[in-house]
Amino acid sequence: MSYLPADLRERLLAADNRHCAYCTTTEANTGQPMTVDHITPQAQGGETAFDNLCFACRRCNEYKGSAIHAEDPLTGETVPLFHPRQQSWGDHFQWDESGTMLIGLTSIGRATVVALNMNNPLIVDVRRRWVSVGWHPPTN
Repeated sequence: MSYLPADLRERLLAADNRHCAYCTTTEANTGQPMTVDHITPQAQGGETAFDNLCFACRRCNEYKGSAIHAEDPLTGETVPLFHPRQQSWGDHFQWDESGTMLIGLTSIGRATVVALNMNNPLIVDVRRRWVSVGWHPPTN
């Protein structure tokens, strides 16, 4: 994150509060600092500007890679991935009753959950442990 100007870094901190803009995992949950994600990757013309940047946990960032589209597992349609600066998290995602699994509510949400592997066994286990000690997942 050191390549970002201080004012841009502060805007990201205020917007994302060290939570992954995709899965809402915190730095405390993962034990790793958030990465800065280019929502539209630089390789595809994305700029290093607030409207195209967000915090992402390492797992979401690595699974997302340079993707901006993915297949909705329900319809098979190729749709855009969730854009945290243009869309509301709660419109596309919700937590299951246990607070450990993310549910995609829309084609964009479903495609993003699958493409970013947001319910991989490792992170679900981490969420389960955090929920057992009183942590409640944020709903952005």
